[in-house]
Amino acid sequence: MTAKALILAAGAGTRMKSDKPKVVHEVLGKPLVRWVVDAAHDAGIEDVVTVLGHMSEKVAPLVEGDTKIAIQTQQLGTGDAVNAGREAFTQADGSIAEGSLVVLSGDCPLITPETIQALIAKREETGAAVVVLTMHMDDPFGYGRIVREGEAVVRIVEQKDATPEEAAITECNSGFYCFDAPALFDALSRVSNDNAQGEYYLTDVLEICRNDGREVLALQTADAEEAMGVNSRVQLAQATHAMQHRINNRHMMAGVTMWDPESTFIGPDVEIAQDVELWPQTYLLGATKVGSHSVIGPNTRLTDTQVGSGARVDETVAIEARIDDAAECGPRAYLRPGTHLCEGAKAGTHVEIKKSTIGKGSKVPHLSYIGDTTMGENVNIGAGSITCNYDGVNKNHTEIGDNVFVGSDTMMVAPVNIGAGAIIGASSCITRDVAPDALALERADQREIEGWAAKHMAKLKAKKEAAK
Repeated sequence: MTAKALILAAGAGTRMKSDKPKVVHEVLGKPLVRWVVDAAHDAGIEDVVTVLGHMSEKVAPLVEGDTKIAIQTQQLGTGDAVNAGREAFTQADGSIAEGSLVVLSGDCPLITPETIQALIAKREETGAAVVVLTMHMDDPFGYGRIVREGEAVVRIVEQKDATPEEAAITECNSGFYCFDAPALFDALSRVSNDNAQGEYYLTDVLEICRNDGREVLALQTADAEEAMGVNSRVQLAQATHAMQHRINNRHMMAGVTMWDPESTFIGPDVEIAQDVELWPQTYLLGATKVGSHSVIGPNTRLTDTQVGSGARVDETVAIEARIDDAAECGPRAYLRPGTHLCEGAKAGTHVEIKKSTIGKGSKVPHLSYIGDTTMGENVNIGAGSITCNYDGVNKNHTEIGDNVFVGSDTMMVAPVNIGAGAIIGASSCITRDVAPDALALERADQREIEGWAAKHMAKLKAKKEAAK
């Protein structure tokens, strides 16, 4: 059978104290709901429906394209939320398509594809109407308790309704289920909202299925953390820490060295080769890739950045940049989008580079800004040098040829072309093209007045004495 998935992402999450829905909040740069959608796809489920409600316009862009969207118009409980997706599973003749339907919570980012697969396998092997994912909790307070008769689940008892004996049960409901799809929607049509909340509870489906003579079973996860829901900023931090631990362990087992895993944060889509070394306070986010034998950190944040092999990136912020093999960056460097450090190039201390190529072996060692520039090979940029690329309206380009030497404190006013092999004298303001192999100087003549300093200081002291 081909399983389908229904993800409930309609909850308001009022305890988040936020002006955006809770499933939009991120764990390691990835929205909560995307973690769940991706887990479903990684489990082999292609047909995924996401039920949206509160501020759906902010959630829809995150799930459009690889899921169908259903809308829960009113917040009338979990049963109503699932029923909002009925149409997506209804065939032309009005019947519900056969097969397994996994119901997942959009605010539980730690669920794994393997657990989803196990849930589906158990339902399909047993033919049960529903298999409930359960978990053992040392402190089960607040969770629905699983009341069993052997393998069968008799009912789920909420905390407020539990007897002392039921309250002592440590097996709890995770909120994840795998249903026989026709049985689910048939039972939902018979669920009542005759309760204090006036809501339709998905858990009532289990009792209806059992009364219909269908099996209701449980699958207990070995890791209760997988079912952790995020309803507050505290729980968001807890989920982030759990995912950080999971991802870091995976990379370390694959041959990545981390000085301090607790202060190292790696996004889910980051790729790191063997023998990379990560120093403390390193953040690798987005689609960042790091080649073998590179050293990253400390105090470094790379987002959507490619790093080659044998590179050294120290105290650097890089966004949508490319750092090739054996390149060096930092400390305290800022590589903005479009920056490319070619093989063996260097962006040193307090250097900012934007939308520029720094050629093979070229160096911008310290205290410089390079923007909208194409730089050739083996160029040396002296300290305090700047490409003046913005005229107030347009961003203009600077071209620097191979083997150019730029003296310290040089302004290169774009658009300008500096030919290969040229030398620029320190403290020059270059406003015109420089020919290859030329020496370019632009500075006022130095004047010197002998004895002026001593005479000036004497006048100041005399004036001070006169004022007493």
